[in-house]
Amino acid sequence: MCPHPVGASVGLRTQHYQDFLTAPVNIQWLEVHAENYFGDGGYDLHVLQQLRKNYPVSLHGVGLGLGSAHGFQQEHIAKLKRLIEYIQPCLVSEHLCWGAVAGRSLNDLLPMPLTRESLHLFCDRVDHLQNQLQQRVLIENVSTYVRFQHDEMSEAEFLCQLVRSTGCGILLDINNLYVNQVNHHESALLALDCITSLPAGSVGEIHLAGHLQVDDCLIDNHGCCIAEPVWQLYAQVCESLGSDVPVLIEWDTDIPALSVLLGEAEKAMQIQTGSTRPLRLKDSYDGA
Repeated sequence: MCPHPVGASVGLRTQHYQDFLTAPVNIQWLEVHAENYFGDGGYDLHVLQQLRKNYPVSLHGVGLGLGSAHGFQQEHIAKLKRLIEYIQPCLVSEHLCWGAVAGRSLNDLLPMPLTRESLHLFCDRVDHLQNQLQQRVLIENVSTYVRFQHDEMSEAEFLCQLVRSTGCGILLDINNLYVNQVNHHESALLALDCITSLPAGSVGEIHLAGHLQVDDCLIDNHGCCIAEPVWQLYAQVCESLGSDVPVLIEWDTDIPALSVLLGEAEKAMQIQTGSTRPLRLKDSYDGA
């Protein structure tokens, strides 16, 4: 049985494979994008297999598009299920989005209409996914650049009803909350109040990332250090949820040295627990 992840960690990227293979890193778990490991073999899957010996792994899906009215991918679920059986992850997650139409993937995390009809569709999809995988799935709130005129609820209300209806969990992305607050003039604090009022354990993981300021909005680009307002929101989440929820640093563009990501993870851990223990490469491994 894979242990539940604890503490702060980083997403595994190809640029850092050699760092992890050469000397284990003083973190307790790793997260990977599931679709990168769907192949029958190859170097990526080999690396994941080797690192899984030392770290619990969280599988973060980015391509299923659960809210797609058409083009829902049963083949994709089969590949994910095979990877789960192979890796035995500690967590599995996907996004509150759609991403396919008429069988064609659009390769994006597109915003759901926040309506009762969409909620019913999404609940059916999450029920189906969890039944197929035989485990709970975390659903992540997404950054968006439009809202629909006919929305009937907030994203947080949508997520909370989804949790109550399906028993799924939430992957709470703090940067996405802040990006949406700026882009749509929404209150991130009201969203947090709604989500943190759910039963204990409903939030199964937290994401932190950087964003880009452009002329008329914020772009969730995962390409820089975490902004101070996002750290402040994270601190408030920690006050509500405590120190038991694992937190991940996401960095997907302009990827820096591993030490930069570990510095962000160390700051996240300090805010969450008050720990001052540095996250670093260590000489020996003492078990996951």
